[in-house]
Amino acid sequence: MRVAVIGGGPGGLYAAALLKRLDPDREITVWERNAPDDTFGFGVVLSDETLGGIEHADPVVYAALQDDFVRWDDIDIVHRGVRHTSGGHGFAALGRRRMLEILHERCHSLGVELRFRAEAPPAAELMTAYDLVVAADGVHSLTRGAYAEVFGPAVEEHRCRYIWLAADFAFDAFRFEIAETEHGVMQLHGYPYAADASTVIIEMREEVWRTAGFADLDEQESVERCAKFFADTLGGRPLRSNKSAWTTFRTVVNDRWSHRNLVLLGDAAHTAHFSIGSGTKLAVEDALALAACLEEQPGLERALAAYEEERRPVVASTQRAARASLEWFEDLDRYLDQPVRQFAFNLLTRSRRVTHDNLRLRDPRFTTAVEREFGCPPGTPPMFTPFRLRGLRLRNRVVVSPMDMYSAVDGVPGDFHLVHLGARALGGAGLVMTEMVCVSPEGRITPGCAGLYSHQQAQAWRRITNFVHQQAPGTAIGIQLGHSGRKGSTKLMWEGMDEPLEDGDWPLVAASPIPYKPRSRTPRGLSRAQLTDLREQFVAAAWRAARCGFDLLELHCAHGYLLSGFLSPLTNRRTDAYGGSLTKRLRFPLEVFDAVRAVWPEERPMTVRISATDWAEGGTTGDEAVEIARAFAAHGADAIDVSTGQVVADEEPEYGRSYQTPYADRIRHEAGLPVIAVGAISSWDDVNSLILAGRTDLCALARPHLYDPHWTLHAAAEQGYEGPGVAWPMPYRAGSRRPQTGRTDAPKPRLTLGT
Repeated sequence: MRVAVIGGGPGGLYAAALLKRLDPDREITVWERNAPDDTFGFGVVLSDETLGGIEHADPVVYAALQDDFVRWDDIDIVHRGVRHTSGGHGFAALGRRRMLEILHERCHSLGVELRFRAEAPPAAELMTAYDLVVAADGVHSLTRGAYAEVFGPAVEEHRCRYIWLAADFAFDAFRFEIAETEHGVMQLHGYPYAADASTVIIEMREEVWRTAGFADLDEQESVERCAKFFADTLGGRPLRSNKSAWTTFRTVVNDRWSHRNLVLLGDAAHTAHFSIGSGTKLAVEDALALAACLEEQPGLERALAAYEEERRPVVASTQRAARASLEWFEDLDRYLDQPVRQFAFNLLTRSRRVTHDNLRLRDPRFTTAVEREFGCPPGTPPMFTPFRLRGLRLRNRVVVSPMDMYSAVDGVPGDFHLVHLGARALGGAGLVMTEMVCVSPEGRITPGCAGLYSHQQAQAWRRITNFVHQQAPGTAIGIQLGHSGRKGSTKLMWEGMDEPLEDGDWPLVAASPIPYKPRSRTPRGLSRAQLTDLREQFVAAAWRAARCGFDLLELHCAHGYLLSGFLSPLTNRRTDAYGGSLTKRLRFPLEVFDAVRAVWPEERPMTVRISATDWAEGGTTGDEAVEIARAFAAHGADAIDVSTGQVVADEEPEYGRSYQTPYADRIRHEAGLPVIAVGAISSWDDVNSLILAGRTDLCALARPHLYDPHWTLHAAAEQGYEGPGVAWPMPYRAGSRRPQTGRTDAPKPRLTLGT
């Protein structure tokens, strides 16, 4: 096999060395446009996981790296003159130039041909002359651009400027420092990479960069000004550059990573923000996987497919974490007024990869101090601290999210609902929410949806609230009231979600006559008189809900249902007083809220669920979501239940763990009211992390409660918690100890070769 490698960075060099080592008969050539000792940046950080892969695949490279590594365990966060240190993290770094030297030496010893100061021939030419072409030519990959129609690249620029610099002394920890200057907020990311040197990255929002005058400075002037802003951190010592320039980070994503015998590797295929680790780490892991797949698979086509199949989910997960971290730093000023320890915890957990539980394992003293500052009683996880909404005291922060069950008959909840909601109330959550309860027969989504527009329905709901209050004392039960709008008159979910009924259908109404899907029925646009009738339907349902004994009422203004349809510019095309500007689009939902609040008991809280983004161009923006939350708060909402999407059928959500939480986080800090976070929050560790970081006040979980009705009780048992934040029903106490489980073995190394 003849192999051409375009790009002599760590990823390309390591791929070349591994491929040659696996098969000495391979003819491998690397083209690098720069000289051997040319490099940009300074230090490279590698995780223990990556180092383990290197150790098993090439002990020679690992031993050479090991000799030059600087290792440390601590992270320092300096904010408003206070430094907090979290230990137990485990980092290893070395100079980027030294890493390249090691890889050059390894390639030479194995017989890889390295061509420096040489532009690689065009990819098309190489693909003809070589069996395999590895494009490791970086974020600005010319190879990727030449085959853009095949790879489908998307490159997104972000909102901060940053510059890579160095200091001629070694930090004793990974250091994050915040500077609140007259121009705005700046941050320093620093870490040692040698006994006498540290990487220093200075980052700030574009507008701060311009206001501070950096746009008008040359390289040396920028370096000197950065040193002045962080003079205390540097002890008055200078910074130095290496062809350093201010730049914006670019996130690179590709639809495909290979084309015939051409494959992308490292930054050419994907990038992840430097704040969660270096691109070198991903590139080295790519090289390991590519070499292993070429060894394991019977042909090149199968090998490249296997490489992409293996690496893509890992990279996607890393990119999600990197985006969360990147956006946290972009919006850093949002958190400046948090208590200092909570700020530090928030920073450490920003990517959602570091969590409350593993921070507690790494540094229990730090985590205990954060919990104490937050108000956790000794031995109490954050999720089991109480929370108050108006006159309602919730004993913990767990909410059973509203989940449509499609199991009512003529809108009447039956035994299924009693068992479903009753079981989850017995399961320990602080608040159990009903599904969306419809305010009229025409307001149902499906024939199986529950309602509260008749005396019979009210009696059935009263039976359920009585059970919860009597059998699960300390658990609150809330009702979510809504109207389906244009998304109504559809089949049961398991018969065809959002598919229109074939018979027995009913007329649809909405803010504007726009069908949800091409096959959906077109709703009638509501007249002013009909709006009044609908408002009174909500009032009548709320009046019944109060007499049924519900502890909390939530108004459903999300997911494209009737009230949500007024809020989104994609579904509200009205030209009267209820359409147009956000103020006008808010008018009817606020009228309904005011009317419901007037009949809902004063001491009982009201919340509002919103879709904070439509995940579609031209839809509700993050800025508008904050204004929507502020508007409802001004009218008396006690909390905002922050969901996203389901407003238009052609949405493109960015799914991932806790993927909707950033919207709740923003609303909490910018609108200044309590929030409920929802969306792929699946573990008690997530709940603890989000609450302790101050990103949310309550966490609503849906699918985890379908999987395990006693999710909260089990979360307490797994954490060894037995305090007042949760109570096992007496008949269940024998099950309060976690059952023993069998042994699980750790996975074997990905690629293991002898010396």
